[in-house]
Amino acid sequence: MTFSPELLSEIRSRFAHVGTCPFTGPRIFFENAGGALTLNAVVETSALFAAIPDNQGRDNPAAKALQEVIDGAREDVTEFFNAEGGKVLFGESGTELLFRLIRDACLGARPGPVLGSTLEHPASRSAAARWSKQAGREHVLIAHDDATGTVSAEAYAAKVTKDTAVATILHTSPVTGMGMDLAAIAGAIRATAPDALIIVDGIQHACHGGIDLKAADVDGYVISPYKVFSRHGYGIAWASDRLTALAHDALIGAPEGQWELGTRDTGAYATFREVVAYFDWLGGQVSDETGRRARIEAAGRAIHDHEAELAHMMVHGVDNLAGLASLPGVQIVGGPDNPAREGLVSFWKEGVPSPQIVTALNEAGIRTHTRKADHYSGNVLEPLGQADCIRVSMAHYNSPEEVRAFLTAMQQIAA
Repeated sequence: MTFSPELLSEIRSRFAHVGTCPFTGPRIFFENAGGALTLNAVVETSALFAAIPDNQGRDNPAAKALQEVIDGAREDVTEFFNAEGGKVLFGESGTELLFRLIRDACLGARPGPVLGSTLEHPASRSAAARWSKQAGREHVLIAHDDATGTVSAEAYAAKVTKDTAVATILHTSPVTGMGMDLAAIAGAIRATAPDALIIVDGIQHACHGGIDLKAADVDGYVISPYKVFSRHGYGIAWASDRLTALAHDALIGAPEGQWELGTRDTGAYATFREVVAYFDWLGGQVSDETGRRARIEAAGRAIHDHEAELAHMMVHGVDNLAGLASLPGVQIVGGPDNPAREGLVSFWKEGVPSPQIVTALNEAGIRTHTRKADHYSGNVLEPLGQADCIRVSMAHYNSPEEVRAFLTAMQQIAA
């Protein structure tokens, strides 16, 4: 079920450039997997903190106020992830943090192989390949299911061994758009290798809601805030007590367990507080929950339901408009009916280069993106025999009217 028109209008009013591009004018934004729209509150907070000359750690009221923001942000992230114990760390980017966590796991874990899958984004896959080699470990890759665009708990269970020391999991694919059953996969790993260190790439999943690390027994979880309504310039990770206890880069004499290297931008902490506050607000609009974590969970469910309905319209059509599945020559990555889909539809049209369709959609005022069989997407497209595809990625602020405009444009393009 989609949001009511009234609530959707209020949601859209909270985001910058929701219906217009500052360079091209009016447009529909279906490129959210490349970076979601930014909350107006994030823009305002970012500007506020960019002007503050003080740093934390000094003996003055401004420095103490900044430290309170940082401490509050760590608490907010912990609640947003529904994590217990461990450390919240802010870094350069999600990719940088995945490399750090996977490196420390590979160098510090007990002897044994590193387990991952062919579906993973190169951020985690490259880090695991490099640091497993440096640590003298075998890097085992589970083949994902080309038909569904997923990797299952059963596939992990078939490959995990008692001596598996490190495992990596992709929560949601930015190419297929499919979410994995994180709790089930982590459970399958733990059933055979209970001491394995498990690191999760949650970068694509975060804006779709539903992060619950108490339900998924993992040791690291990483997101990129620019893909969850904040801005570029930082990444966020959570590391378990077990992972934090391993040797990691730190300044000599720094407090035990500290991960940050140098002084980070307090505005990064402050802007993610705005993201958590937004989920809290949205949860209050769609439920009667009184606790903040319960409202965050309610927001995640509502986001999922709204995006699932938009994706269903896009694939199967709405009113008198044919969906992608009915257009001649169109093939949908992961199949047209896939319950794992999270607000993203990737497709190609036989005989037509994908960049040509993306250009035509741009000319119709609809922003999408070409995924090519390169180092980012070749792991998905090459087994399908495709050089490229069109990725249409939605978020919960997109509307049924925008899907109708997309389908109208696609009918003209297909004809």
